[in-house]
Amino acid sequence: MDDLSGKLALVTGGSRGIGAGVVVALAKAGADVAINYRADEKAARSVYDQVSNTGGRGIVVQADVSNANAVREMVNRVEREMGSIDILVNNAAIARPQKIEDITERDWDEIIDTNLKSTFLVTQAVLPKMREQHWGRIINMSSVAAQTGGVVGPHYAASKAGMIGLTHSLANLLTKEGVTVNAIAPALIGTEMVTSNPRANPGLIPVGRFGDVQEVASVVVMLAQNGYITGQTINVNGGWYLS
Repeated sequence: MDDLSGKLALVTGGSRGIGAGVVVALAKAGADVAINYRADEKAARSVYDQVSNTGGRGIVVQADVSNANAVREMVNRVEREMGSIDILVNNAAIARPQKIEDITERDWDEIIDTNLKSTFLVTQAVLPKMREQHWGRIINMSSVAAQTGGVVGPHYAASKAGMIGLTHSLANLLTKEGVTVNAIAPALIGTEMVTSNPRANPGLIPVGRFGDVQEVASVVVMLAQNGYITGQTINVNGGWYLS
């Protein structure tokens, strides 16, 4: 297992929910962290304070990761101020529970852009340095919705399924270059995004409860430390989907 001390991780959507938990877990494992947020700077600063309390080094960086120019500026700033990005966690996402008849073209595009296009854009931006150093970890936060349809809607399920397909393609392309690419597919983790959705019932989960953020974050740390797992989707779903 690789030591994460001195490694730099970029976590998109790192200001809340699963992303915030991932940031803190990586910092506790020894990594430096870049905390991306889109709108809530106060929340991002709170996560940064938690990193500082672990004795870790971090930076808070604002960017809409569905925008290519913003992504380039974000990555350039992180590299300029912190160094090369070794670990990328593509976590930024939005979920808008909707019936299929209520989904507009704008709704569809926003979900796909935020959840899926951003994964490609940020990965593309950090890859040159990973390839140059022949070491990298890319971890894409998908969802059980990619496998079962979930409880949000077809636009969300499609975006998360696309992340798994992208994970397979990137893993195949990069495996001989020292860069691993994996996905995690959580189900009903007890974040505000989940608990605010009236269709998100813990009774859907065989273990009978919502998952804990740390149960996802610990898998991120494991994948960041492991150089032999690639192209996989790790299910953290309480038994909702079996594979």
